[in-house]
Amino acid sequence: MMNVVISKREIQADGIVVLDLVAEDRSPLPAFEAGAHVDVEVAPGVVRQYSLCGDPADTQRYRLGILRDPASRGGSVAVHDGFVEGRVVQVGPPRNLFPLDPSARKTILVGGGIGITPMLAMAHSLHAAGKDFVLHYCSRERSKAAFLQELQEAPFADRVEIHFDNEDEAQKFSFDRDLPQPEAGVHVYVCGPGGFMSWIHDGALQRGYPADQLHQEFFSAEIDTSGGTFEVVLSGSGKKVVVEEGQSIVQALVTVGVKITVSCEQGVCGTCLCTVLDGEPDHRDVYLTDEEKADNDQILLCCSRAKSPTLVLDL
Repeated sequence: MMNVVISKREIQADGIVVLDLVAEDRSPLPAFEAGAHVDVEVAPGVVRQYSLCGDPADTQRYRLGILRDPASRGGSVAVHDGFVEGRVVQVGPPRNLFPLDPSARKTILVGGGIGITPMLAMAHSLHAAGKDFVLHYCSRERSKAAFLQELQEAPFADRVEIHFDNEDEAQKFSFDRDLPQPEAGVHVYVCGPGGFMSWIHDGALQRGYPADQLHQEFFSAEIDTSGGTFEVVLSGSGKKVVVEEGQSIVQALVTVGVKITVSCEQGVCGTCLCTVLDGEPDHRDVYLTDEEKADNDQILLCCSRAKSPTLVLDL
């Protein structure tokens, strides 16, 4: 983690704060690629992930857009209430779990609500590379849409389409008009609330898009800890623990003195990824790809469970 200073704070829409973070000595920050996020310590011991929404070519600042979530588990509320200009906060180096495909012939970016944040960085990157793309920004209403002026003034403004749920039908997102027929090299990226992403993803599949040309980033996911008990064995120490129904592997390990570093606690960020040496995981995360899940040699300890009576972990 490194110290950065909040150099600018701006409320751009209902419930959305935009922060500019700079190095304490104003030196360049570690470079990042479009789609990357940073871990932010929002309170002692509480780390959350937020997409970088600035221009990747700008190494002087990290730019974040954060929605105040009424169902916050202590992250977004702490940011909105306590992250003021001049405050020093800790962030981790950029990590990219949502990269652009450099081989794409055309890229369709679709951001729903606060899901516009990674799309902004992607648009800057694609524009700088001279790539063919379009950016669709979907929001419930204008008062809840941040970055509108920024998009109007962007060098790629002619590639931006904005859609509001509460305005006339003609401007709303339309699969027939806004999602071209699937072709080789045409990739679709979507980020936003789960229901919105499912709508775009399912609509693209119905239009014939192959799954490997569709990309999603999740901000959060529902945790399901239901299911029977199972045993976890740690290969390094030989310790064993029973994971009860309604209990995560992380929580069970604490009872035998083993503390696992976690961040999102929802199977999104990959911080608690662990190697499985024996047994069959019951994958309940949105971090691993379907192919990685099929290999059954990794597991997210914060949310996933076991299909076999025992899991042997490389711990």
